[in-house]
Amino acid sequence: MDYFEIKESKKLYGSVKVSGAKNAVLPLMAASILNKKKIKILNVPTLSDSITMSKLIEEMGGNVQFDSDDSIIVDSSKLNNPYAPYDLVKTMRASFYVLGPLLARFKKAKVSLPGGCAWGPRPVDFHLKGLESLGVKISIENGYVVANARQLVGNKIHFPKISVGATGNVVMVAILAEGTTTITNAAAEPEIQQLCKMLNEMGAKISGIGSNTLLIKGVKSLKPIKEVSVIPDRIEAGTFLIAAAAVGGEVEIKNIIPEHLESVTNCLLKANIDINVRDSSITIKSDGKNILSTNIETNEYPGFPTDLQAQWMMLMCLADGTSTIKENIYYDRFTHIMELNRLGCNIKLEDSVAIIEGNKNLIGADVMSTDIRASAALIIAALCAKGVTNISRVYHIDRGYDKIEKKLTNIGANIIRKK
Repeated sequence: MDYFEIKESKKLYGSVKVSGAKNAVLPLMAASILNKKKIKILNVPTLSDSITMSKLIEEMGGNVQFDSDDSIIVDSSKLNNPYAPYDLVKTMRASFYVLGPLLARFKKAKVSLPGGCAWGPRPVDFHLKGLESLGVKISIENGYVVANARQLVGNKIHFPKISVGATGNVVMVAILAEGTTTITNAAAEPEIQQLCKMLNEMGAKISGIGSNTLLIKGVKSLKPIKEVSVIPDRIEAGTFLIAAAAVGGEVEIKNIIPEHLESVTNCLLKANIDINVRDSSITIKSDGKNILSTNIETNEYPGFPTDLQAQWMMLMCLADGTSTIKENIYYDRFTHIMELNRLGCNIKLEDSVAIIEGNKNLIGADVMSTDIRASAALIIAALCAKGVTNISRVYHIDRGYDKIEKKLTNIGANIIRKK
């Protein structure tokens, strides 16, 4: 099984081109089920999750081709089996995105309850209740969601808590429901915005995109489109920003949408990190020292992303003084604390608040990845730790980061993938 061998690195210099967003490409691939013809998806990251979604689409009768130009062609013209088996869905929670488009296209679906990262409960209740509001009958049978709908009818839907996945699934059904659907407390994440824009290009009528209230006027049918380009990955960009801040140096993060990162760059500025924002890039300068303790809370977009919580925690381990992180999205998302502490960090957890005592004397050790973003935090910590750190179970990071070790090596990091 692959692992990373990482040695303390000197300053990082150069540039990193950010790949397409993992959290955008997966719902776009699911939405291609509604396209009914070939669609080319550009700027696709090379991730195990992208491959898993392609296998799922092929299992249902579609065809997916990966091209050498970081694009894929999804042909759903012969997709005829609205069934998502456990063996595939268990490896990736985002597989559950196929439930909505399958229901919209076939008026029925059988989709395994999702698996994915081990930390924290992420129930699908919001998905199911939202779909039931649109006229879908749902039962849970042997670990599968079995859904049927004679007729889809628009309705008013309010999510008790903002859910990106539930918003995506409900939108993909509501666009073909009779009448109007209003979703309040909807997700406004850039990835959901792109999904809605793609659906509108296909003939859907969605307004309020980018806000927490979506108005959807149902249409009778959609038209196929030929291509869509995945937005840049704001989480990958944020990870490299935090890595450069922690290790030190000067790094330009290219191919990004800076507005998507404002919550992160604002916190970096508060932490005494030099940031220069341009139209499609951010240059960060840091000496890896004099980092100010900065408290954060994770929140739905445009708040600080939960997917950067672990990486920020690592940065605060190098800061002067004490800082806190309150996790408001996934309350159990702290499995990385024990592994970071093995490297010399000083982190305590009280309820859903991490208390971090700054300590610049990290020492390499053998550690274990527990989820995608925890893996990134451990890599950053290892680059700052004296000696050698071996990180096992790096298949987690392969789900969320495109060639991360190559990108880090190109800017001076000492990281090697071994078997």
